[in-house]
Amino acid sequence: MQQIEEKMWIIQESVPGKQVTLAHLIVNPDKVVYKKLGLNPHIDYHKSSIGILTMTPSETAIIAGDLAAKTANVDLGFIDRFSGSLIITGKISEVESALKTILAYVETKLGFTVCPVTRT
Repeated sequence: MQQIEEKMWIIQESVPGKQVTLAHLIVNPDKVVYKKLGLNPHIDYHKSSIGILTMTPSETAIIAGDLAAKTANVDLGFIDRFSGSLIITGKISEVESALKTILAYVETKLGFTVCPVTRT
């Protein structure tokens, strides 16, 4: 009698849609977080927060980065137009303001579904 081995297949795909899937504020992160993200803790650490966004379509990260830079005193740590990721750093109030501005803009002007800002 022959046994059939079952295999589980996992398929990851991006579903077309306009959405912000993550908007998170890291308050007072440890220096190691800056280093692991490729950010310079000597430049960024004193500012005490990191904002993270992921969105689809992924090119929206470019718009979000531009909005963040124009509306708050933040530094752009990372923009990836292929994955839809954006990382910003700055003072807690500035990063939080930038995240909220981005969410409001993409929801009202671009018709996106947005998630709430979470915080650790």
